[in-house]
Amino acid sequence: MSPSRARATTALALLLLATAACTAGKHESTPAPHSPPVSRQVKQLRLPLDAYASTVAETHLVEDAQDILMRRCMNDLDMEWRTLPPVDPQDTKPPNLRRYGADEAAAVRYGYHPRPDPPSVVRRNRAWDERDALPAEVRQAAYGRSGRGGCLEATQHQLVGDTAPPDDHAFNQLTGTALETSRRTPEVRDVLSKWHACMAKAGFDYPDPYAAAGNARWDTADPTPAERATARADVACQKSTRLVKVWAAAETRVQHRLIRQNTDRLHEAKVRKDRWLAAARRVLNHEDG
Repeated sequence: MSPSRARATTALALLLLATAACTAGKHESTPAPHSPPVSRQVKQLRLPLDAYASTVAETHLVEDAQDILMRRCMNDLDMEWRTLPPVDPQDTKPPNLRRYGADEAAAVRYGYHPRPDPPSVVRRNRAWDERDALPAEVRQAAYGRSGRGGCLEATQHQLVGDTAPPDDHAFNQLTGTALETSRRTPEVRDVLSKWHACMAKAGFDYPDPYAAAGNARWDTADPTPAERATARADVACQKSTRLVKVWAAAETRVQHRLIRQNTDRLHEAKVRKDRWLAAARRVLNHEDG
């Protein structure tokens, strides 16, 4: 793991970076203790390639284990090391949230704006920010002169030896390909056409959910009434056309094909991830014991 905070990259993010860079910054650091729960459909949405990616919860697990070892190493140097505060399991977002468009459960309140981070996520992000401001002597002891030495390097070797850190590059590349490929299948083109007609009937003209989410009008500090109205119509049309179910089925077939075509590459990525997770669990279980 690098000394920078972990960020889970999703296929939706890969696609929307070019079309919908909408207002994430301000809301990521604002607690949301009463954010609406994620819909059951989103919670249950799983795709074949998910098995090869590190989830946010898994990334936190590895960070927490390494933090324990970092604290021991830094204490041996007579330096304090504050471990990261935990994230509540219920605050971890599902891996495919907003993959095919707006989040139904949050559309009424937030429109297309991202949900504000819940308190436990805010606390962890603030802890990372505090590490960015560590004194130079402490940062050098922790990360070395170049960010690849110090206690960080020592604890990585202690944790997994020479096994390289988890790398989601193969997953990120293939999941983006799968999303775009499935988007061009006849059944997805057909359901997007039905979605477009549904939206037009409601008074909105967008070719697909990504165009609706990426409207520059939504680049505001807070969601506007017009944005929320559009998002409500969007999710209603998704439900009436069964867009998520149809698209997910199409992409599942595409992902299975990509997995067969990239077996060795994905197997290596999963082996590496599993070694880190197993090592992290050993550290955490020993600490709890």
